[in-house]
Parts: sequence; structure tokens; C-alpha cells
Amino acid sequence: MTQEYILNELKTIFKQINPNLDVDAVTLDTRLVEDLGLDSLTILLMSFAIEKNFEIKFSGAPKFAAVGEVVEYIEILTA
Repeated sequence: MTQEYILNELKTIFKQINPNLDVDAVTLDTRLVEDLGLDSLTILLMSFAIEKNFEIKFSGAPKFAAVGEVVEYIEILTA
């Protein structure tokens, strides 16, 4: 699974969480809270969607600052 594939899947998830979000501007450096405006609830929704979409399970509450960290974590769990 490539970073590009994971990033595109994440963009779909972000769009589901916030339909007004411009996902074309999302990169690996995009910050979840500062740039995307995610809060604790939307991060939880994102986590559930990621678990379902990628068929993985987070151990505990995820603590990600940027999209690239999420991509790397998914890469590790799906390798």
C-alpha cells in the first residue's frame, strides 16, 4: 500500500467528516488540528473510519499531529 493511496483514502475520510473541506490542499504536512480544524470528536470519527477502511485497530487513543504521521502509522499496521 503506497503513501499516495493511503493519502487519497484519508482525503475521502476527511471529506466525509467535513464536507466543506478542500481536500485537494491536504498534504503529508497538513496538521490535523491547526490546518483541518479537527477537534477531539472529529479525530475520534476519523479514527473509527480509518479502522474500518483499512481493517486495522488502534491500540489506545491515537495522538497524531499531521497527516503524514497518520499515513506512516497505517503503513506500519498494513505492512
